[in-house]
Amino acid sequence: MTPKVKKTLLVLLAVVVGLIFIVPILWMLSISLKSDTEAFLPSISLIPADPTFANYTEAFVGGSLDVPIVRWIGNSLLSATAGTVLVLVVDALAAYAFARLDVPFKKVLLPLVLSTLMIPPITFFVPQYILFQELGMIGSFGALILPYSAGAFGVFLLYQFYRGFPKEVEEAAYMDGANKWVIFISVLLPSAKSITWTLAVLTFMNIFNDYIWPYYASGGDNAMFTLTAGIAVMTQGSFTNAPNKLMALSTIATVPVLIVFLLAQKSIVRGITHSGIK
Repeated sequence: MTPKVKKTLLVLLAVVVGLIFIVPILWMLSISLKSDTEAFLPSISLIPADPTFANYTEAFVGGSLDVPIVRWIGNSLLSATAGTVLVLVVDALAAYAFARLDVPFKKVLLPLVLSTLMIPPITFFVPQYILFQELGMIGSFGALILPYSAGAFGVFLLYQFYRGFPKEVEEAAYMDGANKWVIFISVLLPSAKSITWTLAVLTFMNIFNDYIWPYYASGGDNAMFTLTAGIAVMTQGSFTNAPNKLMALSTIATVPVLIVFLLAQKSIVRGITHSGIK
């Protein structure tokens, strides 16, 4: 196989993979712009016959005044942002401790922490729910945010970078009178900027898109739903027979994550490259 043919096949493969991801998004956007009648017509056209933004207007209203769509968006942004900050702080400190400090039983604790990556997250659901129920936190922002406060993936990602960071730079900082805390804040964290951004974006997307835990952690209070949990409720509520309005709501839920990803995509590529993950 000549290099030219190989390159052509790779380009075609990239186009096919791109279409697999893009077409559902275009289909969602197309249905969200259709009228109630057109949304139920058996058509494969991506271009609505009579585009309308009325679905977006009604999506924000929620079909009735007791469905707080705007509050759901706020809950999603608050929980995703707060959870991301907690993950960055906790995981960065844990990774630094494992990579550079003389932590007791480090050789046992690190494999133990990383082994949790092999456990499906859903297995933690019931004991986690019981814990927060016993603490009386179900139906509060604490229940929405705290379960995302740390993760083994972030520890692994940052640990890989900190472990490979040149010790000569740290030794030079020690000679200048810096302590471990100053080196962590002033040397290691700025050097890990790309990987930290990668972890931040992936964490934000994961929290914002999650709906199972927020749905149950809300305690049935629709004012505590996140946007994704609210969409799940709307499929059985106001928008049961309105796929165009559901798609409008889904499009609204896609926008924040898409904006965050587009703004940080270069940092994600650099972070994945520097961490050695293929």
